[in-house]
Amino acid sequence: MSIEELLFEAEESMEKAVQFMSHEFNAIRTGKASPALVENIDVVAYGSSMKLKQLALITAPEPRLLVIQPFDISTVRDIERGINESRIGINPAVDGKMIRLPIPELSEERRRDLARTVKSLAEDARVRVRACRRSVIDTAKKLQKDGKVTEDELRDTETDVQKLTDRFVGDIDKISTAKEAELMKI
Repeated sequence: MSIEELLFEAEESMEKAVQFMSHEFNAIRTGKASPALVENIDVVAYGSSMKLKQLALITAPEPRLLVIQPFDISTVRDIERGINESRIGINPAVDGKMIRLPIPELSEERRRDLARTVKSLAEDARVRVRACRRSVIDTAKKLQKDGKVTEDELRDTETDVQKLTDRFVGDIDKISTAKEAELMKI
């Protein structure tokens, strides 16, 4: 494996960590209705556990309302049970063939709890990025020990991977700060 391939894989891995964090942030509600809030809820239907997005169409016709339309009407009660068990803090209202989820206003205490969750997810993403950096540096040191890479190339690789790490940690900080601001906005 060459140094270029190593750096390319490191960049891809770090990018995935940031994307995962962003996706997790979408599931944290900010008082506005978003299908991402419920799409990954586990629902036990047909004798197995499935994601809600596999069982129903999720739309946000109004800023404070989600509408879930099951593909199969027989799964309405299963979906309702899954939403209640998920502890997202929203009570589903079954309306015949669909489920309505009115999104309540967030209290100050709940906003602070969600902000702490955002900080925790951001720190997890930073840890993933740093672990990737450590892995690349360890691999580069092995290559240098085996005589495939010179000391100068090793030093350059360490510098390049640190620049990548700094860039992605900066991205994580920007995204998490924006999400916290969005949460705390009334």
